[in-house]
Amino acid sequence: MKLKLISVFVAAATLNIMGCSMAPRHERPAAPVADAYPAMPAVAGMAAPSTPQGKAAYDTGWRDYFTDPRLQQLIASALEHNRDLRTAALRVEEARALYDVQSADRLPNVNANVSESRARTPAAFSATGKAAVGQRADAGVAIPAFELDFFGRVKSLSDAALASYLATDEARLAAQLTVVAETAKAYYTERALAEQAALAQRTYDARAKTYGLTQQRVEAGASSRLDLRSNETLMETARVAALTLARQRAQAANALAVLVGEPVMGNESGTMLSDAAIDAMSALPEGLPSDLLARRPDIRASEQRLQAANANIGAARAAFFPRISLTAALGSASPTFGGLFDGGSGTWSFTPQLVLPVFAAGRNQANLSLAETRKHIAVADYEKTIQTAFREVADALAARSYLGGQVTAQRAIQEAQAERLKLLTLRFENGVASSLDVLDAQRELFSAEQSLVQARLLRATSAIDLYKALGGGIK
Repeated sequence: MKLKLISVFVAAATLNIMGCSMAPRHERPAAPVADAYPAMPAVAGMAAPSTPQGKAAYDTGWRDYFTDPRLQQLIASALEHNRDLRTAALRVEEARALYDVQSADRLPNVNANVSESRARTPAAFSATGKAAVGQRADAGVAIPAFELDFFGRVKSLSDAALASYLATDEARLAAQLTVVAETAKAYYTERALAEQAALAQRTYDARAKTYGLTQQRVEAGASSRLDLRSNETLMETARVAALTLARQRAQAANALAVLVGEPVMGNESGTMLSDAAIDAMSALPEGLPSDLLARRPDIRASEQRLQAANANIGAARAAFFPRISLTAALGSASPTFGGLFDGGSGTWSFTPQLVLPVFAAGRNQANLSLAETRKHIAVADYEKTIQTAFREVADALAARSYLGGQVTAQRAIQEAQAERLKLLTLRFENGVASSLDVLDAQRELFSAEQSLVQARLLRATSAIDLYKALGGGIK
């Protein structure tokens, strides 16, 4: 009999592991986007954009993409210390534990027990007419209520837990890619603000010197007080800009420290990227929209959540069918604890049970409707994730097509303004131009220099956005 019990439960466990499933067959929804990214039309004064050739973003590790040694140190520190990534990693451990808990139901639980009991029977209820004290000792192993998963309910729940775990792990990878990109953007933002602050400080120093000279000319009667106030206005404007940019740089450094996950010591070393470096960063082939399905971890996570919703439908369907469970125990019983293992004291029990749902007030149907609705929600979320990914890539490609020309044009403006100031200064020294013309040229040159730094930063951050949107490598 013992061998028969063991054989029954081995067969039942095998059935549970290999059991069928009533979940619908998973089919990946069609991507609700175009087959290709929007073509970038040619713009007057700019060459038609070409398709870059090189290694795909997915195959390019962040150390290969971001070559600045200081930035590499910051990204490595962020991947180790960033609190959002720590939370994401712990979420993965949580999901794995939940999956282990759920998958444990597919195998029998075996419990060992030893017990001893004493009970007094009053004389009125005793067969001998005298009060008696009974004693019993039991020892053995038991398998409580092991469900035979004929209709795949337990398997579907286990599959749903597995898909949720995989989705959580993909979400961790997406968070890791986001931290890499945001750290790089924060670093270059801080560098650009440092460059702008230094430019504003140099401009203020130059204008303060000019203001001092103008003040001397006013005292000598060679200049008017209007010239003095105009110079003072420009000087104070430069000081306001320098102070504003210094504050913004400090705040950018604080934001970078939060991303890195630890204090950033001292002023950051490094400079803004050169145009050639940004060109190299932007040289990523975009591929096809369908490539994103395999490259982007957020899309893979969304598909795993869809599979989890699909498996929950199988569990909800199985609830309409009978549930069969087996309970068994094997052990020894004796009136005394010392006689537990004497000959003839062996005991066993075997209790199969079938539960058929007859009336549940619509609970099972409601659970099925809930599972199906959640699947429809998961499909919509999956399609929305794909659309968002498509838009992010398209936006980054548009930025790549136009920002290079914008930087070139802005540099031409800055160079033209510098030459204009030089010529007006010569004219002023020869008495042809007024001081107001020179002051106006100084103001416009400063504005052009600041705009050039901002345009170069925008181009650098757009290259980072493209790397992230294409599912950049995270190793």
